Amino acid sequence: MTDLLRLEGVHTHIGAYHILHGVDLVVPRGQLTMLLGRNGAGKTTTLRTVMGLWRASRGRVVFGDRDITAVPTPQIAGLGVAYVPETMGIFADLTVRENMLLAARSARHADQMDPARLQWIFSLFPAVEKFWNHPAGKLSGGQKQMLAVSRAIVEPRELLVIDEPSKGLAPAIINNMIDAFAQLKASGVTILLVEQNFNFARRLGDNVAVMDNGRVVHAGRMQELAENEELQQSLLGLAL
Repeated sequence: MTDLLRLEGVHTHIGAYHILHGVDLVVPRGQLTMLLGRNGAGKTTTLRTVMGLWRASRGRVVFGDRDITAVPTPQIAGLGVAYVPETMGIFADLTVRENMLLAARSARHADQMDPARLQWIFSLFPAVEKFWNHPAGKLSGGQKQMLAVSRAIVEPRELLVIDEPSKGLAPAIINNMIDAFAQLKASGVTILLVEQNFNFARRLGDNVAVMDNGRVVHAGRMQELAENEELQQSLLGLAL
């Protein structure tokens, strides 16, 4: 097994604030790595640093065999990395189709998008097909999240970086999202996923890294953490 993404001693400052304090993180190729931690632990900052939206002030971010620490965000995306932020980033005034087309960089018109890939996406997220010509701003929260993930995979990606996909979703929608991520993982996509829902995390994760105060304080197999309630309580304040 090879590592697709590595963070080596990464520090990130946002203005006068020192947010990440030497993050070491490994994301194995073809697996789903969960990034867990209390609010304010540095999880979102880690994702944004990977994407180049915030610059690491020290350390390295390595994608494959390439150092991307100082690479601009559009070039990182061009390497096959897709980011779904916690805010989802949906263009509310555009239709679902237009949102998808914006993410399909190889297509200038909707009929140039890969039809087989679209059908696969529709099988994962039927609401995307159902509301294809509807304004994205009128979708429910769960439907917007499905659209956000669909945009990220409208073209083949090596790595999906996703921030809290289950936040605010109903249990039925969460189950649908879990099934979709399981299929994505089975297709060979590598996923780095921030999540607060521990049940969601343990059902999906192969590996886990837990952050606290801007550092990774635990890393290992997700199953080991899921089976160790004392460790969960120590790291996450959970009592399951």
